[in-house]
Amino acid sequence: MDRTEASISKVPVTKETTTMSLRTITLMAFMTVWGFGNVVNGYAFFNGVKSIISWVIVFVLYFIPYSLIVGELGSAFKESGAGVSSWIEKTFTKKLAYYAGWTYWVVHLPYISQKPMNTIIALSWAVFGDKRVKDFNIYYVQITCILIFAIVLFLSSYGVKMVKFLSSIAGACSVVLCFLFILMAVAAPFIRGTAIQYNNLPTDLSTYVPNFDFKYFADFSILIFAVGGCEKISPYVNKMKKPGREFPISIIVMTIMVIAVASLGTIALALMFDPTVPPEEMYSMGAYLAFQKLGVWYGLGDLFVKIYAISIAITQFAVMILSIDAPLRMLIESADDEFIPAKFKRQNKHGSYIYGMRMIAVVVFILLVIPMIGIGSVNEMVKFMLKLNSVCMPLRYVWVFLAYFGVKRLTNVHPEYVMTKNKWLGKAIGIWCMAVTTVFCVWGMYSKDVFRMVLNFLTPFILLGLGAILPMIAKKQKHVK
Repeated sequence: MDRTEASISKVPVTKETTTMSLRTITLMAFMTVWGFGNVVNGYAFFNGVKSIISWVIVFVLYFIPYSLIVGELGSAFKESGAGVSSWIEKTFTKKLAYYAGWTYWVVHLPYISQKPMNTIIALSWAVFGDKRVKDFNIYYVQITCILIFAIVLFLSSYGVKMVKFLSSIAGACSVVLCFLFILMAVAAPFIRGTAIQYNNLPTDLSTYVPNFDFKYFADFSILIFAVGGCEKISPYVNKMKKPGREFPISIIVMTIMVIAVASLGTIALALMFDPTVPPEEMYSMGAYLAFQKLGVWYGLGDLFVKIYAISIAITQFAVMILSIDAPLRMLIESADDEFIPAKFKRQNKHGSYIYGMRMIAVVVFILLVIPMIGIGSVNEMVKFMLKLNSVCMPLRYVWVFLAYFGVKRLTNVHPEYVMTKNKWLGKAIGIWCMAVTTVFCVWGMYSKDVFRMVLNFLTPFILLGLGAILPMIAKKQKHVK
C-alpha cells in the first residue's frame, strides 16, 4: 500500500474541532506519508537490507525540511482551501497558480493508470492465493485494465461519498495488517523457532551500506515519491495549541517512527527473502508473497494474504475514483476563469465535471495502451509504471518549495509556526528541496531499455505541456465573446 492509499484511511477532522494534540498530528502525518508498499519497494529497488540507510538519508535530508515547509505554508495561509495552487497565487501570480493546479492534477493520470493493474493483481491473489497472475498474457491484462478503468470512470460520475466510506474501512484494514505483519514476522523466529525456515540476518555491517552508483541515484526518485504528500496535513497546523513548538516536534517524532517501521519492515522481509538479492517478483507482488509466507509460518495457509488482497483490491478501486474526482475538482474550482474554458466547468446532475473526465479518459487510455508495445510481462509492466510514477508524481512537490521560496520574500505574512526566521536560510532550504526533487526526477527517467526511457522522458513533458492548451482555448472564447 502506498502513502496515498494510507492517507485515505485517516479520520477527517471537522471544522468544529478547535485544537488538535501533538499525538493526533503525528499519527495523521504518519498515516498520510507511510504505507507497507514503501517498505516493499525500497527492498526491491535498493537491494534488500541496504534500503535501511537509504530511508534514513531521504528522511533526514529531504522529508524533514519538506514537512516543516508545509507546516509553515499551512500556517501562513490558513484561509486558503485550495492548497498548493492558492499558496502559489498568494506568493507569485494567478497564472503560476493555474500551472501548479494543473501539475497537481495531471501527474495523477499515470498514477490512475497504474491502479487497474494493481487491482487485477490483488483480485488474483484474493481468488487463487498464488502468483499465477505474473504469467497472464499482458495484452489481455491491459484490455481488462481498460475495462476496469471504464467502469471506474462511469462510477466516479455518480459521486464519491460511498467510495470514501469503503476506502476508509479497507485502508484501515490494510494498515492494521501491515503493522501485524511486521510484528508477527519479526517475532516468528522466537515463537515458532525451528518449525519454520527463515534467513539469518547479515552480521557484516558493510552488507547494509548501499552501492552509491549511477543506478542507485537513478532509482532515488522511488524514495522521493514514497515520502511525498505531507501537504495534506497543512490545514491542521493552526489547530494545534502551540504550533510553533508542537508541529516540528510532531514531524521529528513521526520521522523517527517511520524510520523504525521501515527498518523493522525491512528486517522482517529479510527473514523471508534473500537479504541482498530480492526475488524478481518483489516489484509487483512482494507484499503478497510476504503475507503468504507469514501465513505458512503460523500454520494459517493463505488466510493473511487473502484478507490483505481483498482490502487492497477495494482500496485500489476506491483510490482510482478519488484520484479522478479530487485533483480535477481542485484544478477547476481553484483556477481563474482566465485559464479554464467555460465548457470545462460544466457539471452533470451529480456535480461531476464531464469534460474533465473525458480528458482523463483519453490520457489514461493512451497510458494503458502504449506500454503494451514494448513491455511483455505483468512484472515488468508493474515495475515500469512504478518508475514512471516516481518521475511524474514528485513534480507537484516542486510547487510547494517554490511557494516557500516566495513566502520568504514577503514581509506582510506572519504565520504562527515558522521553520526558520532567517529569510536567506529559508530560501536556501526551499531551493535545496526543489533541486533534489527536480534532479532525481530527471535522473529517474534513465533506463537501460530505450523504449522505457523514451516513455519516462516524454510522458511528464507532454502532460505538463498540455497545460498550455486550456488557457489558449479560454482566451479564444473570451475574445469571441
